[in-house]
Amino acid sequence: MTRTRTTTTRWRSRAAAATVSALGLLGLTLTAAPPAAAATPVAPMDATKMRLTASGFTERWAAINDLEASGKVTSFPGRTALSPLFDPGVTGGVTGTSGLCHTSNLNTAYSIGGFCWNKEDDVSSTWTPQGFTGSHDAQPTGTWDGKYLYIASWHNADDTRARITVVNNSSPNVAPVYHRILLVDPYGSGDAAGYRAVGDRTSPALPRPGGHADGVTWYGNKLFVATGHQIQVYDLRHLWKTTRDATRVGVVDGTAYSGDHDWALPMIGMYSNGAYGAACTDTAPCLTSLSLDRTGTDSLITSEAGATGGRPLVRWPLNATDALLDTDGADNHTGEVQASAAYRVPVWKVQGAATDGTYYYFSGECPEYAGTTDSDVPYCIHRAKPGEAPHVLTKAPPLTQNLSWSPAVHRLWGINERANYSGPGKRVVFTLNPPYN
Repeated sequence: MTRTRTTTTRWRSRAAAATVSALGLLGLTLTAAPPAAAATPVAPMDATKMRLTASGFTERWAAINDLEASGKVTSFPGRTALSPLFDPGVTGGVTGTSGLCHTSNLNTAYSIGGFCWNKEDDVSSTWTPQGFTGSHDAQPTGTWDGKYLYIASWHNADDTRARITVVNNSSPNVAPVYHRILLVDPYGSGDAAGYRAVGDRTSPALPRPGGHADGVTWYGNKLFVATGHQIQVYDLRHLWKTTRDATRVGVVDGTAYSGDHDWALPMIGMYSNGAYGAACTDTAPCLTSLSLDRTGTDSLITSEAGATGGRPLVRWPLNATDALLDTDGADNHTGEVQASAAYRVPVWKVQGAATDGTYYYFSGECPEYAGTTDSDVPYCIHRAKPGEAPHVLTKAPPLTQNLSWSPAVHRLWGINERANYSGPGKRVVFTLNPPYN
């Protein structure tokens, strides 16, 4: 599907015309939605024992400072975060496709749209997209440095490397351009400061970060990446320009490399509730999807993937002053974060969760496909208020992953991971305007 200029204008002006848009949508004739896989409510859980512990900030900051001071990495002090990607003459950008280039299964009554990756990323068996966020999370205005930017998280086939793609989709009728950035883990100090790929099991940095980049959320200058029992933190002001060499990651003979990427982004610390790969429990739930809620106290929303329903969704409070999770320590680099709320989600195979402040949205299996092993069947987007049973809002692309809510324009964004390695791909980034009630 190719969006028209009229649709694009409607997206960008939704905040100013919310009432008119709502009345227009309420006038549509929509198909009744079937119930979710389990006709049980999104039920409150005890969140008092759910905590995350901050770690590794001091050591990683020291390594970042020493690496940048040495000149071994090319950094951009004083620049707006991510702005070097869009300087005139910057090379290495990748061109995607405007519009929904594959079947999305989405209800067209909801003003759907989106974009696609280039052919290499669309069918890649090496890299798989998981999380999705955008400038609508970073700033309440919905833009960053005057642009509509989006970020997706990816992991490689054996979880030994993780990356993000930063997409400029400021002109939705024009093919989006994006840059691939390797996530790296800094360690050491002085002349011994270095970095390894996030997920590299030989990295000396402790605690060692997992490489299965799942959820991602952008909040101010910070980027949060969820991977199992960790929420890793990155500072987007410390983007590094590096030398490309597929066989090398780190500083080698005074030169900084980031594999087959032109850019690297160093981790500054993490919050965790267990060892990477540990079992998921009700008191230490796995942190797979991530989204942001700016209604009330700014919070990260995490959900836990699982083969059946009943997995936890948890709210973790943020501190707007430093754009970090809000701990009980002397600063938000230390101490523990106490969950502010938790719910049990009855949807099967939840892969993503987001909220507009009234409803929660979940990506997961459709009721009629619950328990299937067919990766080509549609997923569904379910919706519910706390205390209510979820109902299907719309079918969605197969293996839909994380969701993200854009409050400025009342739109839900999502991403799927399904690839078709031998032919036309099936990966899309999609957006829709759900009804107000």
